[in-house]
Amino acid sequence: MNIKQAKQEIIHTIRAYLARDPFGAYQIPSVRQRPILLMGPPGIGKTQIMEQIASETGIGLVAYTITHHTRQSALGLPYIEHHTYGGEEYAVTSYTMSEILASVHQLMERTGVKEGILFLDEINCISETLTPMMLQFLQCKTFGNQKLPEGWIIVAAGNPPEYNKSVREFDVVTLDRVRRIDVHEDFAVWKEYAYRRGLHGAVISYLDIRKENFYQIESGAEGMQFATARGWEDLAALLTVYESLDLPVDRELIGQYIQLPRIAKDFANYLELYYKYQRAYRVDEILSGRWESVRASELRAAPFDEKLSVLGLLLSRLGESTRIAWQQDALTDALYADLTRVKGAMTTTAVDQALTAILTERGHALAAGREAGTLDGDSARRIQQEMQILEQYLHAVQGEHDAEAAFALVKERFGAQTESRTQAITEAGQGLDNVFRFLEESVGESQEMVMFATELTANFYTAWYIQNCGCEAYYRHNQAILFDDAQSKILDEIAQMKS
Repeated sequence: MNIKQAKQEIIHTIRAYLARDPFGAYQIPSVRQRPILLMGPPGIGKTQIMEQIASETGIGLVAYTITHHTRQSALGLPYIEHHTYGGEEYAVTSYTMSEILASVHQLMERTGVKEGILFLDEINCISETLTPMMLQFLQCKTFGNQKLPEGWIIVAAGNPPEYNKSVREFDVVTLDRVRRIDVHEDFAVWKEYAYRRGLHGAVISYLDIRKENFYQIESGAEGMQFATARGWEDLAALLTVYESLDLPVDRELIGQYIQLPRIAKDFANYLELYYKYQRAYRVDEILSGRWESVRASELRAAPFDEKLSVLGLLLSRLGESTRIAWQQDALTDALYADLTRVKGAMTTTAVDQALTAILTERGHALAAGREAGTLDGDSARRIQQEMQILEQYLHAVQGEHDAEAAFALVKERFGAQTESRTQAITEAGQGLDNVFRFLEESVGESQEMVMFATELTANFYTAWYIQNCGCEAYYRHNQAILFDDAQSKILDEIAQMKS
């Protein structure tokens, strides 16, 4: 299965393992909660989805790359205890708590989160001395005489032997005690994730054209050469920062991330064209509706690959503007809920005290969420922005002793936030309309227009905008696409009847 399907399967498993009966006990006892074993090529997102799962399910996450551990750090150090059996005293070997299990208990103490995931990466690359202990842990959930707390689910990940010479095969006894999920790379799933993360448009549009270069591992005279999903994501992040700093990107730099020379060279050539089209077509002018007619003529006469690159540029910019609108909408909703709470507390609490209480709660939630791994990047940024604005509200009401007057000051400043939201939504909508008008002038009702309309729904942020704010141009073209599809289907059915 692909990584998205694996993620959903793990979420379902977690919900089943943590389900309780009417008496509060887990419906599936710990001994029957099989660890999950994710097996798949390196760099396809096995570790990444664990962070997403913890965030979405609201449970803790402790992650270890198990190859970094020795037998002692995993098992604990031995020491001698004295016990009396049958009236005689005996020296008995016991063990200190495993560093791994101690990390679980520390997280529970610091955050108050009592359930979570213990993620062990590279599980089948452990040393020979650690292997028996790790197999015991997968089977019995114990290191030495210390047990993993109830409510903590083991998820392990490893690479098949063709990708790693250090791999050790699991025996049947171990495999019969785990849930093995085999995952493979899938560009369509990764592209959805890339849009959600706002990755650089050049990477997404290039891989849309060269899907076969998304994931490649080759063995040659110079050793293993590869291009992986992890490499593309890290390169995309670097490109974004390099652009903001106006730093050059060359083939050697790309080759440090995409370590398969022919693909690195091909992407370097594409990136050069991407920046050339960015300058030539003046994408910002298109979004603002101020393009020159010659731009539309140039795109109309351009080869197919160039058209796809320009579409990628336009989609990337639209993704940015709709993401800003989404962020402003979420922030406004959060602040509105805060103000509603302040209003409800005004009969017993001063406005500044209510704001201070909310700020304290948000600070604790932010710290605990980061510590436990239950906050994604978007949520963390939204809470930070919310706290920043609440601090401005608090500063504004300092010294105002009349509750109604203080709340009026807060409402006035909240009005500025609603204006920011309206402006962001308006700008995103105008950009969408202008891009559709430009494409109607340049490519008309072509396959490029179909691809553009389809990609809008693949991007989380543009899809959110269209669903919540509407876009007449999209609906118009989408209906035409649906009509053409229905007409083609009918004609095919008629042709089959005649034959």
